[in-house]
Amino acid sequence: MSGVRASAASLLPGVALSAAIALAAWLLQRAETAFLRHAIVEALVLAIVIGMIVRTAWAPPERYGRGIAFTAKQVLEAGIVLLGASVDLPLLLRAGAPLVVAILIVVASGLTFGYGIGRMLGLNPKLATLIACGNAICGNSAIAAVAPVIGADREDVASSIAFTAVLGVIVVLALPLLKPVLGFDDYQYGALAGMTVYAVPQVLAATFPVSALSGEVGTLVKLVRVLLLGPVVVFFAIRSSRIGEEKLAPGSIVPWFIAGFLVLAAARSMGLIPAEVAGPVREVSRWMTVAAMAALGLGVDVRVLGKVGARVIAAVTGSLLVLVAASTALIRLFGIG
Repeated sequence: MSGVRASAASLLPGVALSAAIALAAWLLQRAETAFLRHAIVEALVLAIVIGMIVRTAWAPPERYGRGIAFTAKQVLEAGIVLLGASVDLPLLLRAGAPLVVAILIVVASGLTFGYGIGRMLGLNPKLATLIACGNAICGNSAIAAVAPVIGADREDVASSIAFTAVLGVIVVLALPLLKPVLGFDDYQYGALAGMTVYAVPQVLAATFPVSALSGEVGTLVKLVRVLLLGPVVVFFAIRSSRIGEEKLAPGSIVPWFIAGFLVLAAARSMGLIPAEVAGPVREVSRWMTVAAMAALGLGVDVRVLGKVGARVIAAVTGSLLVLVAASTALIRLFGIG
C-alpha cells in the first residue's frame, strides 16, 4: 500500500501543473466569452499553447515528469473511453464503407508518399520509414512501435519525433481555417481532421472547438487509423525478418482505449447508457482532455526547431500535405458527409 501511495505522490506535481494550466485555459475561455460574446480560441487549444509557452520559458524539474507524462497519456486515454458513452454511433457511421475505404487509402498513401518524399530528400531508409509511419498512422506511438522492428537508431527516433510535436500544434491551430475554404460541413471536417492530424490528442484539439459532431467523427476516424498500427507493425516485422526477435504486445494491435471507446459507444447506441448521463460524462471527458492538452504542450519546446534538420522538417511537412490533399479529394469523391 505504501508503494501505491508513493507512486501516486510522484505523479502529483506534474498532474497539478497540468491541471493548473487547464484551469488557466478555461478561465481565458470564460473571459473571451464575457468580452467577445463567444470564445474565438477554446480551452482545448489554449491549454496546448499555454503549456508550450511554459515549457519554452521554463523546463519543469524531473519531479514533474511522471505526472506530466501520466496526464498526457493515461488521463487522455481515459477521457477518450468516456467520450464513447456520449456519442451517437449510428450517426458517426452513416458514411459507411466509403469512409473506411477512404481511411485505408489515406494511410496507404501516407506511408508510400511519406517514405518516397523522405528518400527523395536524402533521408536514410529507416528515418524515412519512421516519418511516414508517424504521419500516416498515429504519431509517436507508431514511431515507437515500428522503430524496434526495423532496427532504427535512437537518433532516427529522436529526429522523427522532434519536429512533429511542433508541427502538430501548428496543424491544430491552422486546420480549422480550411473548413470554410473547402466548404466542408461539420461531419466532413471531422473526417478530414481524423484522416490527417498527427496524433489523437491533436485531433481532439482541432475538432471539438469546431463542434461536438466534428470532434466525435474526428475521434472515430482517428481511432480507425490507430487500429491500422497493428497490421503495419506486423508488415515491417516480416519485411525486416525481426518478427521472432520483437514480441508484439496486445496493446500494439488494439489499444485498450479504442476497445473501451467502442464498447461504451455501442452501449450508448443500444440504450444501456441513459441519455441523461451522456451530457455529464461528455463534460468529464472534455476536462480530462483539456488537462491532457496542457500536458501535451508541456512536452513541446519550440526551440527544438533549431535542432532539427531542414530535410526532416521538409519530409514531415510534405508527408502531411499529401495526407490533407488525399483526404480532401476522397471526401469529395466518395461523397462523405
